[in-house]
Amino acid sequence: MSTDYILSLVRDVPDFPKPGIVFKDITPIFQDPRGLKETMALFEQRLRDKAIDLIIGVESRGFLFGAPVAIELGLGLGLVRKKGKLPYATIERSYELEYGTATLEAHTDMVTPGQRVVILDDLLATGGTALATAQLCRELGANVVEAGFLIELGFLPGRAKLEAEGIDVFAPICF
Repeated sequence: MSTDYILSLVRDVPDFPKPGIVFKDITPIFQDPRGLKETMALFEQRLRDKAIDLIIGVESRGFLFGAPVAIELGLGLGLVRKKGKLPYATIERSYELEYGTATLEAHTDMVTPGQRVVILDDLLATGGTALATAQLCRELGANVVEAGFLIELGFLPGRAKLEAEGIDVFAPICF
Protein backbone atom coordinates (compact mmCIF):
# COMPACT_ATOMS: atom_id res chain seq x y z
CA MET A 1 0.00 0.00 0.00
CA SER A 2 1.30 3.43 -0.96
CA THR A 3 1.58 6.16 1.63
CA ASP A 4 1.43 8.99 -0.94
CA TYR A 5 -2.14 9.99 -0.18
CA ILE A 6 -1.61 9.89 3.58
CA LEU A 7 1.57 11.92 3.21
CA SER A 8 -0.31 14.54 1.17
CA LEU A 9 -2.51 15.18 4.23
CA VAL A 10 0.35 15.81 6.70
CA ARG A 11 0.63 19.53 7.41
CA ASP A 12 3.80 21.31 8.54
CA VAL A 13 3.30 23.82 11.36
CA PRO A 14 6.46 25.91 11.89
CA ASP A 15 7.57 27.01 15.35
CA PHE A 16 5.23 24.68 17.27
CA PRO A 17 5.38 23.91 20.16
CA LYS A 18 8.39 26.23 20.31
CA PRO A 19 10.55 28.22 17.87
CA GLY A 20 12.68 26.12 15.55
CA ILE A 21 10.47 23.02 15.60
CA VAL A 22 8.42 22.11 12.52
CA PHE A 23 5.45 20.14 13.85
CA LYS A 24 4.07 17.40 11.61
CA ASP A 25 0.31 17.85 12.04
CA ILE A 26 -1.68 14.71 11.29
CA THR A 27 -5.12 16.05 12.22
CA PRO A 28 -6.06 16.44 8.52
CA ILE A 29 -5.68 12.64 8.21
CA PHE A 30 -8.34 12.12 10.86
CA GLN A 31 -10.65 14.58 9.08
CA ASP A 32 -10.36 12.72 5.78
CA PRO A 33 -12.25 9.40 5.53
CA ARG A 34 -9.90 7.94 2.93
CA GLY A 35 -6.79 9.11 4.79
CA LEU A 36 -8.08 7.67 8.05
CA LYS A 37 -9.00 4.34 6.48
CA GLU A 38 -5.67 4.00 4.67
CA THR A 39 -3.72 4.92 7.81
CA MET A 40 -5.47 2.31 9.94
CA ALA A 41 -5.04 -0.26 7.14
CA LEU A 42 -1.25 0.25 7.24
CA PHE A 43 -1.13 -0.81 10.89
CA GLU A 44 -3.74 -3.55 10.55
CA GLN A 45 -1.90 -5.16 7.62
CA ARG A 46 1.43 -4.91 9.42
CA LEU A 47 0.14 -6.51 12.63
CA ARG A 48 -2.45 -8.99 11.35
CA ASP A 49 -0.09 -11.98 11.23
CA LYS A 50 1.98 -11.14 14.29
CA ALA A 51 1.38 -13.14 17.45
CA ILE A 52 0.34 -10.28 19.74
CA ASP A 53 -2.04 -10.10 22.67
CA LEU A 54 -2.55 -6.38 23.27
CA ILE A 55 -2.12 -3.01 21.63
CA ILE A 56 -0.63 -0.26 23.81
CA GLY A 57 -1.79 3.26 22.90
CA VAL A 58 0.25 6.25 24.07
CA GLU A 59 -1.61 9.45 25.01
CA SER A 60 -3.12 10.92 23.05
CA ARG A 61 -2.71 10.24 19.37
CA GLY A 62 -1.64 6.69 20.09
CA PHE A 63 -5.19 6.15 21.37
CA LEU A 64 -6.53 7.25 17.98
CA PHE A 65 -4.39 4.65 16.21
CA GLY A 66 -4.58 1.97 18.86
CA ALA A 67 -8.33 1.68 19.38
CA PRO A 68 -9.43 1.01 15.77
CA VAL A 69 -6.46 -1.30 15.14
CA ALA A 70 -7.19 -3.25 18.33
CA ILE A 71 -10.86 -3.59 17.36
CA GLU A 72 -9.99 -4.74 13.84
CA LEU A 73 -7.53 -7.34 15.15
CA GLY A 74 -9.78 -8.53 17.97
CA LEU A 75 -7.40 -7.33 20.69
CA GLY A 76 -7.65 -5.19 23.80
CA LEU A 77 -6.07 -1.77 24.24
CA GLY A 78 -3.77 -0.77 27.10
CA LEU A 79 -3.46 2.94 27.83
CA VAL A 80 -0.28 4.80 28.75
CA ARG A 81 -1.07 8.30 29.92
CA LYS A 82 0.55 11.45 31.20
CA LYS A 83 1.13 11.54 34.94
CA GLY A 84 -1.96 12.09 37.05
CA LYS A 85 -4.56 10.99 34.49
CA LEU A 86 -5.15 7.37 35.55
CA PRO A 87 -7.47 6.61 38.50
CA TYR A 88 -6.15 3.23 39.64
CA ALA A 89 -2.78 2.06 41.04
CA THR A 90 -0.01 3.05 38.62
CA ILE A 91 3.66 2.77 37.84
CA GLU A 92 5.49 5.66 36.21
CA ARG A 93 8.51 6.47 34.08
CA SER A 94 10.04 9.90 33.45
CA TYR A 95 11.95 10.66 30.26
CA GLU A 96 13.41 13.41 28.07
CA LEU A 97 11.47 14.85 25.15
CA GLU A 98 13.03 16.66 22.23
CA TYR A 99 11.81 19.88 23.89
CA GLY A 100 11.51 19.11 27.64
CA THR A 101 10.72 16.31 30.08
CA ALA A 102 7.60 14.30 30.88
CA THR A 103 6.31 11.41 32.97
CA LEU A 104 4.09 8.58 31.76
CA GLU A 105 1.98 6.22 33.83
CA ALA A 106 0.28 2.86 33.32
CA HIS A 107 -2.14 0.96 35.50
CA THR A 108 -0.42 -1.85 37.36
CA ASP A 109 -2.83 -4.32 35.73
CA MET A 110 -2.50 -2.99 32.16
CA VAL A 111 -0.84 -6.19 30.98
CA THR A 112 -0.63 -9.75 32.16
CA PRO A 113 2.94 -11.03 32.55
CA GLY A 114 4.05 -12.75 29.37
CA GLN A 115 1.67 -10.86 27.07
CA ARG A 116 3.08 -9.85 23.71
CA VAL A 117 2.34 -6.17 23.06
CA VAL A 118 2.76 -3.63 20.28
CA ILE A 119 3.07 0.07 21.11
CA LEU A 120 1.33 2.50 18.74
CA ASP A 121 1.81 6.26 18.55
CA ASP A 122 1.78 8.95 15.90
CA LEU A 123 5.41 10.06 15.71
CA LEU A 124 8.88 8.74 16.48
CA ALA A 125 11.39 11.51 17.20
CA THR A 126 14.00 11.05 19.92
CA GLY A 127 12.36 7.83 21.13
CA GLY A 128 11.90 9.00 24.71
CA THR A 129 8.13 8.49 24.86
CA ALA A 130 8.24 5.08 23.16
CA LEU A 131 11.15 3.86 25.26
CA ALA A 132 9.47 4.97 28.49
CA THR A 133 6.31 3.16 27.36
CA ALA A 134 8.30 0.02 26.56
CA GLN A 135 9.96 0.19 29.97
CA LEU A 136 6.56 0.44 31.68
CA CYS A 137 5.31 -2.56 29.70
CA ARG A 138 8.41 -4.59 30.51
CA GLU A 139 8.23 -3.67 34.19
CA LEU A 140 4.74 -5.16 34.20
CA GLY A 141 6.05 -8.34 32.56
CA ALA A 142 5.08 -7.78 28.92
CA ASN A 143 7.16 -8.70 25.88
CA VAL A 144 7.32 -5.65 23.58
CA VAL A 145 7.15 -7.08 20.07
CA GLU A 146 7.24 -3.82 18.15
CA ALA A 147 6.66 -0.08 18.28
CA GLY A 148 4.67 1.40 15.40
CA PHE A 149 4.38 5.02 14.34
CA LEU A 150 2.81 6.71 11.35
CA ILE A 151 5.76 9.10 11.03
CA GLU A 152 9.43 8.85 11.90
CA LEU A 153 11.76 11.84 12.03
CA GLY A 154 14.74 9.94 10.62
CA PHE A 155 17.22 12.68 11.46
CA LEU A 156 16.62 12.05 15.18
CA PRO A 157 17.85 9.01 17.14
CA GLY A 158 14.50 7.41 18.05
CA ARG A 159 14.81 4.29 15.89
CA ALA A 160 18.36 3.59 17.02
CA LYS A 161 17.38 4.05 20.67
CA LEU A 162 14.51 1.55 20.39
CA GLU A 163 16.42 -0.98 18.30
CA ALA A 164 19.28 -0.86 20.84
CA GLU A 165 16.69 -2.11 23.36
CA GLY A 166 15.63 -4.95 21.05
CA ILE A 167 12.42 -3.29 19.88
CA ASP A 168 11.50 -3.53 16.21
CA VAL A 169 10.24 -0.27 14.69
CA PHE A 170 7.57 0.22 12.01
CA ALA A 171 7.14 3.70 10.55
CA PRO A 172 5.78 3.87 6.98
CA ILE A 173 6.51 7.60 6.57
CA CYS A 174 9.97 8.97 7.31
CA PHE A 175 11.12 12.58 7.13
